Amino acid sequence: MYKEYKVLGLIMARGRSKSIPRKNIKLLGGKPLIAHTIDKAKAAQYIDRLVLSTDDVEIAEVAKKYGCEVPFMRPAELAEDSTQDYPVVVHALEWLEKNENYKPDFIVHLRPTHPFRKTSDIDKGVELLAENLKADSVWTVGKPPVTPYKMFHVGEDNFLKPILTVEGEKETFNWPRQKLPVAHNHYGQVDITRYDTVMVKKSMCGENILPMMLEGEIVDIDSPLDWEFAEFLISKGLLS
Repeated sequence: MYKEYKVLGLIMARGRSKSIPRKNIKLLGGKPLIAHTIDKAKAAQYIDRLVLSTDDVEIAEVAKKYGCEVPFMRPAELAEDSTQDYPVVVHALEWLEKNENYKPDFIVHLRPTHPFRKTSDIDKGVELLAENLKADSVWTVGKPPVTPYKMFHVGEDNFLKPILTVEGEKETFNWPRQKLPVAHNHYGQVDITRYDTVMVKKSMCGENILPMMLEGEIVDIDSPLDWEFAEFLISKGLLS
């Protein structure tokens, strides 16, 4: 809890990962991937409860072993490849309120694919949201590897069209990167939203998203190459 705010940590991990089979419970640096997130969340000062939403019994058992609550199992229809985060969060909140009369003020969304997040960022994000009453949510963001001002899509005429431009200027995609407007990428290490943003505004983030800037190496494990890189960083003692 931070001041009067009840804070729920929510981890969402379905069983059918395709790029890396059984990714959430595969050993990374000697312990299951999901355990890294559980450990960071349990070390946070402000998280009152840490709950897992999963459709997979084995993932649930591993999470319990490392101290995460698994009060319910996620329905199969909310564990498809195309399932978005929003209905999964709503399901968790509705279940907790109906069955345990528990209603948090803040929901901290912690993705298992970010094992190297800092516990301090979890607490910092809670503080930011609590102190900014106009904010619907807090997102962790950082510099993108490539600026979107140098990206294109293929138009209906089959020619390249810039995705973003600077109003009144020509060929901004040819400008030096340093001259282009600063862009931020949403990395999703720690996303924090208000209960009312989800249940009243029916959104994961709302309109007023407060940025929390990330520094240092940002690793999101989405492919076998990402996994190998993460193992390398751990072996060199660069991240933990």
